[in-house]
Amino acid sequence: MALDNIEKLLEKYFEANTTVAEEEQLREYFAQESVPAHLEPYKPMFSYFSNAKEERFTKQVPLKTRSNLYKWISVAAVAVLTFGIYFGNEYQERKKAEYAYQETKKAFELLAENFGRGTEKVAYLKEFEEAKQKIYNNN
Repeated sequence: MALDNIEKLLEKYFEANTTVAEEEQLREYFAQESVPAHLEPYKPMFSYFSNAKEERFTKQVPLKTRSNLYKWISVAAVAVLTFGIYFGNEYQERKKAEYAYQETKKAFELLAENFGRGTEKVAYLKEFEEAKQKIYNNN
């Protein structure tokens, strides 16, 4: 394999532009015993990739089962969260209804106050009307 071709492949490799076949050529080249001195630093890297590709993890991974305590804690947490959301919404609705009641009460009080003023004016009109009738009836 031509040395200039390997150097071009190395450049492409470090720019992440190589294909799988080109990377395989690089691994095969660096698996040889004799590599030029200026390319020697790359040899351990490609040999590591070849060795790492063949490694297999053979130990058994112990899986711990959760105890019932964790299951019940998670169930309790969900229950508390659900009740909190439900009663929180109910509380908010109650607060809104109470606020609406208070505002309506204020509006009715204002209306009653103004209505009272209006009846006072009507009473004056009634007295005026009675006085007018007395004046006209006496003539």
